Amino acid sequence: MVAAFQVGKAPPALPSIREDLGATLEQAGWLLSVINLMTALGGMAIALTADRVGHRRLAIFGTLLAGAASFAGAFAPNVEALLVGRVLEGLGFITVVVAVPTLLLRLTRPADQRLTLAIWSTYMPAGSGTMMVIAAIVLPGTSWRTVWLVAAGAAALMAAALLLRAVPRRELDPLPVARRPVLAEMKEVATSGGPLAIALCFGAYACCWFAIIGFLPTLLIERLGYSTSTAAIVTAVVAILNVTGNLGAGWLLHRRVARVTVIVGATLSMSLCAAGIFVSGVPDLGRLLLAGVYSAVIGVVPGALFTAIPVHAPRRELAGASTGLLMQGSNIGGLLGPPITGALVAWGGWPSAAWLTTLALGVAAAAGLFLHWRERLKLGP
Repeated sequence: MVAAFQVGKAPPALPSIREDLGATLEQAGWLLSVINLMTALGGMAIALTADRVGHRRLAIFGTLLAGAASFAGAFAPNVEALLVGRVLEGLGFITVVVAVPTLLLRLTRPADQRLTLAIWSTYMPAGSGTMMVIAAIVLPGTSWRTVWLVAAGAAALMAAALLLRAVPRRELDPLPVARRPVLAEMKEVATSGGPLAIALCFGAYACCWFAIIGFLPTLLIERLGYSTSTAAIVTAVVAILNVTGNLGAGWLLHRRVARVTVIVGATLSMSLCAAGIFVSGVPDLGRLLLAGVYSAVIGVVPGALFTAIPVHAPRRELAGASTGLLMQGSNIGGLLGPPITGALVAWGGWPSAAWLTTLALGVAAAAGLFLHWRERLKLGP
């Protein structure tokens, strides 16, 4: 969740950044999404590195890197320097995200692992939403640079906690496992239909999610006339509502509701809800209600996909690499969503963004259907 602070700090700070550094709407889109760049390029490779170097070591390294990059970014003189800092923050973020799930499973009883993964899937909305609230409190009277320093301080505190509490835990020591060459394992995961479908579904979900959450503060300020702090708080509430869906997915799957029902039901119904956030003619209160409903319901998708990893990984030893591929797909979607949204809005106004949300959620539904077909082949009816 502290790693997700690096994601959540940007949306409410965009108006301040644009005023201070003169960033265009397209540049603002890249500031939102460039943190996903390192994951989009190397999520699976980082996961396989964690398997070899040690998940605990990389979790600590990623936390320190994200904190240092956030601290340096607070003093960026221009947009280009800030973008470089965001890339490094992205590397720290994904290093933490691919390392921690394995550590959690090693601390959890087998009977509780599905619940653990469902709770784990809340890290993004809970962490980024919390940081949005903090930013809303900090921004009035200061600037985006203070928000960056707060995120850096949180990362430093978390790194200290890991060094003091996680390092002495012997059950988190690296386990000796016979491994194949890295490229061979990457190929095995990347050519497996299940993990690919999971990554595609998560990528389409993330494309729509980051498009909405990333630009919601700007939409509220520029179109609805909200103050910066109010827009940040509203966006944070919308993001945190996603947690209910994450946890709801674990409850539904525990109740034997089919994964395909959870994924396809949510994505198809919420495509209309997401479009209503941007199109003209919707009352302001209705637009905010749609954003809240969308966030709460669509949150079942990550919860359903994280719990699918153990089922669809080619081998048990490749669950970490499959998680890395999932994160790679997620961050490709997160990388593309905000810039495409910015370009669509610049071209045709806010209603044009509805085309992206509808298409992205349609792709997620199709990937969910394919995943169900693969699951039936592997597990039977």
